[in-house]
Amino acid sequence: MILIKTIIFFLIFTSCSLVGILIAKTYKNRVNDLLEMKSALNILETKINFTYEPIPEIFKEISESVEINVGNIFLKACTEMKNKTAGNAWTIALDLSETNMKAEDIDILKRLNKLLGKTDAEGQISEIKLIKSFLDKQIEKAIKEQEKNEKLFRTLGILTGFTIVIIFI
Repeated sequence: MILIKTIIFFLIFTSCSLVGILIAKTYKNRVNDLLEMKSALNILETKINFTYEPIPEIFKEISESVEINVGNIFLKACTEMKNKTAGNAWTIALDLSETNMKAEDIDILKRLNKLLGKTDAEGQISEIKLIKSFLDKQIEKAIKEQEKNEKLFRTLGILTGFTIVIIFI
């Protein structure tokens, strides 16, 4: 009987700790996704400025060269551009994508749809630079949130597990 109780207590403690760790990891993943998106926008800016390739081709190349979460946004946008404008495809891809970014991050990225594929290269590049500057602010906020909450949720998960085990003992 004691062995069964010990196993149950261990499972309770472990599951609470894992929940805390998973919640803490979302803060780190958000920072990573934002940094990866900034990197992807740098590639987009360079490609528009120097190669004059069509946007769908650029998006496909970016989707293959960046992390999966951000790459899926560009891949979905590329697919949607077959029957929609670049701006609409970008918005749809952002809405359909599953990333660790918050709604405010997605809203900033949606601003890119206004000029994407509608103006000359200079107009698109200036819009990308503007979005990157907004992303820099979001990255700073995300890093502060990560520093503040990552350790908190890890510790909270562990303490919750201990508390539940102690209550049942």
